[in-house]
Amino acid sequence: MPKDPATELASPAAAGSRVPGPPHERGFFGHPRGLATLFFTEMWERFSYYGMRAILILYLTAAVAEGGLGMDVGRAGAIYGLYTAFVYLTALPGGWIADRLIGQRRAVLVGGIVIALGHFSLAVENMACFYLGLVLIVVGTGLLKPNVSTMVGELYPEGGARRDAGFSIFYMGINTGAFVGPLVVGLLGERFDWHLGFAAAGIGMVLGLVQYVLGGRLLGQAGLQPDRSKGGAAAGRGLALGVAGAVLAVVIAGALHHGGFFRITAEGLANATGILIAAIAVLYFLVLFLSRDLDRGEKGRVAVIGILFLAAAAFWAGFEQAGSSFNLFAERFTDLDVFGWEMPASWFQSVNSLFIIFGTAAFFAWLWVALAARRREPSTPMKFAWGLVFLGLGFLVMVAAAGVAATGVKVSPWWLVLTYFLHTVGELALSPVGLSTVTKLAPHRKVGQMMGVWFMGSALGNLIAGQVAGLFEAMPLPRLFGIMTAVSIGLGLLLAALSRPIRRLMGGVQ
Repeated sequence: MPKDPATELASPAAAGSRVPGPPHERGFFGHPRGLATLFFTEMWERFSYYGMRAILILYLTAAVAEGGLGMDVGRAGAIYGLYTAFVYLTALPGGWIADRLIGQRRAVLVGGIVIALGHFSLAVENMACFYLGLVLIVVGTGLLKPNVSTMVGELYPEGGARRDAGFSIFYMGINTGAFVGPLVVGLLGERFDWHLGFAAAGIGMVLGLVQYVLGGRLLGQAGLQPDRSKGGAAAGRGLALGVAGAVLAVVIAGALHHGGFFRITAEGLANATGILIAAIAVLYFLVLFLSRDLDRGEKGRVAVIGILFLAAAAFWAGFEQAGSSFNLFAERFTDLDVFGWEMPASWFQSVNSLFIIFGTAAFFAWLWVALAARRREPSTPMKFAWGLVFLGLGFLVMVAAAGVAATGVKVSPWWLVLTYFLHTVGELALSPVGLSTVTKLAPHRKVGQMMGVWFMGSALGNLIAGQVAGLFEAMPLPRLFGIMTAVSIGLGLLLAALSRPIRRLMGGVQ
């Protein structure tokens, strides 16, 4: 599961440290005790998010007689893609609201409350409550996700390696929640009642909020006050106009797409939203290239960000099949029998975090340092290329698995486990360097804008992922996964072939 978006909306390099944090207490693995508060807040939030995400498309496509919504896969994939895309898009206004209006501390609290209400709304057996629940989770995640990470940075006003280590511990909280969430929510949702699973996700968020409030005293002044810099009013007006324009454009595009005023389907809205995100990104890069504010070297580095933007969007479009088409494959075509007990299909959603927790991430951290010491560390374009190639290799495994399933035989779960391992390797080769590279390549006065565009790339990838998953029943699976194999490996090889000219455009930035 993406830990960027991009991996988790903040990094040691990007997190702020405007407000002094608490004294250098060493109460949580040698770190400020406030880190424990944020660790468990994030852990429970990820428990709720990935737990609910693990059963979302299964619930959408389950027959009404089985308690599901009985949707066709095309519509379900579009809803899944819209939901995951807007989770990333709302991080931008969520960060602005905290910075300018209420501060990170209150933003996290309000966001967590809204998320919990969203999950409890999903627990109500009503279509209006279902869509309301999705919207509430999107809005709440936009408030909580970027700001809890920023507060981690504020616990370390001195910066340096100690802050990096703090983020590493925090990252383990993310993966712990992402690992446990699908196990609990998936078991309750698939084996007992879908709405019980959604309620469990809400309870998890409530537990996170309770310990957040009780542990608030350990955070010192971190995140208490907004940073109302000059020009905040203008930025607010620009944000409001941008959001209003985006909503209006999506509504109009969706209406026109189906030839009737406000006749909008999930598929049409997903298509319109994808076009809108892509158009905004293209226009933004075009404006930068035509701008006189940037010199030739800066424009070259912006071009590199544009290339990596496309590569990252393509990667997430494939990687996010985990919660959509791979989830359906696990449910319909995988032998889930474990010593006579049928394992929930959603449990496969914990495999990625399991690999990360038990050493894969640590291995990559060691590998890059070891290669750098020998001056053999791959460049950023090559890391992205390897990420796409491993993504493609994972799809190649699924081509073989789908071929076996096409004969009417349920396949071994090890096919999916191997695919998730390869995709985890790809994620760790590409995702952790994304935010850091953007902060280094972007013109200093436009770093915030470029980070926003980077998140849009993640949103676009998630949206495309849902649309690809919508072809699960419309196209033979060996062909669908074969196309994803060819596209992923093809883009990876193309990026590798272009790595030298891309490095020249980077102007010495590593």
